[in-house]
Amino acid sequence: MHHSVPAIPFSSKTKSQCIIIMSDTSSCSSPVSSNASLSTPPSTPPNLYQNCISPGAKWVVQKFGGTSIGKYAVKIAGDIISDYIVSNKVAVVCSARSGSTKSAGTTSLLLRAASEAVGKTRSTSKLLGKKLGGEPLTGLFGQSATTPSTPGTSTPLSRPFLWENISGSSTPNEFTSTIDIIRQEHLDAASEAIQDIDIRLELEDEITRDCDWLKSFLFASQVIDEISPRSKDIIVGLGERLACKFMTAVLRDQGVDAEYVSLEDVVPDIEEDLDSEASLGQDFYDRVAVAVGERIKQCGARVPVVTGFFGPVPGTLLKQVGRGYTDLLSGLLAVGLEASELQIWKEVDGVFTADPRKVPTARVIPMISPDEAAELTYYGSEVVHPFAMEQAIRRSIPIRIKNVENPSGHGTVIHPDLEHLEPKDETSDSPVRVHPVDDRSNKLPSAVTIKEHILVININSNRKSVSHGFLAGIFGTLDRFGVKVDLISTSEVQVSMAIEIDRFSNKVLDRLVGEMGKHGSVTVHRDMAILSLVGQHMRQLVGVAGRMFTTLGQRGVNIEMISQGASEINISCVVEGKDAVKALNLIHHSCLQISSMGVGRAGSRLF
Repeated sequence: MHHSVPAIPFSSKTKSQCIIIMSDTSSCSSPVSSNASLSTPPSTPPNLYQNCISPGAKWVVQKFGGTSIGKYAVKIAGDIISDYIVSNKVAVVCSARSGSTKSAGTTSLLLRAASEAVGKTRSTSKLLGKKLGGEPLTGLFGQSATTPSTPGTSTPLSRPFLWENISGSSTPNEFTSTIDIIRQEHLDAASEAIQDIDIRLELEDEITRDCDWLKSFLFASQVIDEISPRSKDIIVGLGERLACKFMTAVLRDQGVDAEYVSLEDVVPDIEEDLDSEASLGQDFYDRVAVAVGERIKQCGARVPVVTGFFGPVPGTLLKQVGRGYTDLLSGLLAVGLEASELQIWKEVDGVFTADPRKVPTARVIPMISPDEAAELTYYGSEVVHPFAMEQAIRRSIPIRIKNVENPSGHGTVIHPDLEHLEPKDETSDSPVRVHPVDDRSNKLPSAVTIKEHILVININSNRKSVSHGFLAGIFGTLDRFGVKVDLISTSEVQVSMAIEIDRFSNKVLDRLVGEMGKHGSVTVHRDMAILSLVGQHMRQLVGVAGRMFTTLGQRGVNIEMISQGASEINISCVVEGKDAVKALNLIHHSCLQISSMGVGRAGSRLF
């Protein structure tokens, strides 16, 4: 099925480059000619641009967040991906669509629908007499998810097997209203972003079928009043499927030959028990990286649009990785394709020296180490998922954080540790060049961050001896409640810990405090914040800790707790929530030496 598409939205410069390249068969691909021989049908519909096929072209993996997909899909297709495929082979990974916030995004709505489906008793008579079924679609989304694309086909997009809506109930379930919200949001987005009527109608049909499938799935779950962890993985994975199908259709509408790729069945046969709670090992990640790389290479010159959800894993994907699994897949794909760069596209210009919404003088950091990026992520700055960073960095693949609203900006590069880098030839065409900084005497911290909504619990032992028993009891209680501690400070008879209060309900927190009371007297401080100063080799930066605490004390900011990590990457303290923004600005000015004049330093890089 061939579609008519509007004029290709390349700039005149890009078009002229493509015209010149057409005369060189070893260079990048161009729009397929409509005058091709009838005996050898073209591998793509006419007038669609493809990935660069030059032997020297390298892969670039581009991961787009849900908010970016929700707000800037047309810009991503027309200004970013279209530009990069001129000289690169691009693989696109999409998170589930979001509106203005994650809390109102597709993933949150899917989790809400799942919770609404269980715990209610419904009549099952209609379900038990209903036959499950469904026929595979034809057309743009008709190809099997596990079938590689082949030249000469006009149906390069794939879709999962769908069920009929089997509920047969005239009374709407609570979760159906939530799914209808998801459906309508995607239909509205398709109507706004896609001009070609055939592409839009096919996408709308696909959205409706996927949402009907989810209603059937949740109705079945409601009958047995249970949603297993693996079922929850599948439910959440629908968000990436919808986003990738939407993005594929937008790319097609913008003149790019895109192929939807579902990775739900790509995980190789695993010997591990799928119900195992053990952490995933590097061997597992290596096998997945190879499998996804091989699958994407089967797309040929088409631009693959890849789901972040990659099927069943031991212990379930949400438990093992969390909602950042799309970042992880991007890292694994970069490894499998031996990409020159992994790009994480957001709505900010890169990693800042502080949150620019709270610190007006914050600056973009041109280059940062993986350790620094991981610390910033942990203490409140969303950079990139640590698992994704680990996979890319261990293969010396740089990660670049870029802004969809400013595609020409340099962004922030997370480069591999210097001691793990091989020397680079000056003629190398690597997108990142790292120069070691031997003189640390002038080095400053890289960034300061704040993590709010923190609860501090202090426990003083009732017994002034047997410290090992006291500490064992405290840590045992934390383990039973599944508490993740952000900061901890210990002595022989006292433990202070800071935890993120949003992770637990008030009821659970009350029970936790009650259990802690068995080991000693307990005091609780609510509405606190963790202030963290981050930089490489912090222990060797003489006077930084003194300057940090002196600055806070002189300006009337009380410090509840102090901690310096064994990693030498950060110095952290706990302050009252009402002083959080004030403390952030004070430390940003005094320790990073960035003033309102607009010139300052972060780490060893001069702005």
